[in-house]
Amino acid sequence: MSEIIKFKEVESKIINLRGQNVLLDSDVAGLYGVETRDINKAVKNNPDKFPEGYIFELSKKEKVQVVENFHHLKNLKFSPSFPKAFSEKGLYMLATILKSSRATQTTIAIVETFAKIRELSRTVTELSQSPEETKQKTLMQKSGDIVADLLGDDLQVSDTETSIEINFALMKFKHTVKKKNKSE
Repeated sequence: MSEIIKFKEVESKIINLRGQNVLLDSDVAGLYGVETRDINKAVKNNPDKFPEGYIFELSKKEKVQVVENFHHLKNLKFSPSFPKAFSEKGLYMLATILKSSRATQTTIAIVETFAKIRELSRTVTELSQSPEETKQKTLMQKSGDIVADLLGDDLQVSDTETSIEINFALMKFKHTVKKKNKSE
């Protein structure tokens, strides 16, 4: 079985262009274990699967910007072509085309990560609306479990130690989590 892609590997490659979070074709190729040309060929062969908002080509100015601001993209400086950027929807659609074992595992990691982020968002919203202290404690524990699951590799939640603070526009959410190795 191929190596499972972790949240941190995906998250570290996400950049914001044109007001949305995207992954560039070269980073997508790296995550899926294929060449960039294979990603672009799959898109070219399936244009109906990539309507506006799913993928776009960077402008010359955007290409210069990402090369200057993201060290891992420095090789793009000498490429004559302009990278393509995949939105979350574009990544889901790409997953329907790529068929390798690693592509399947990568897609699962991406889907699971986005699902956990949405679950955390719902839990925090529910926490902010709940006046009941017992329910708040339960929701805070659930939030801590989700955060630990997203950020930890071989870690699990036990008691309290490390402080995690998330500041939202209207509320401040603070939860303390202690992690220990699963092997202990």
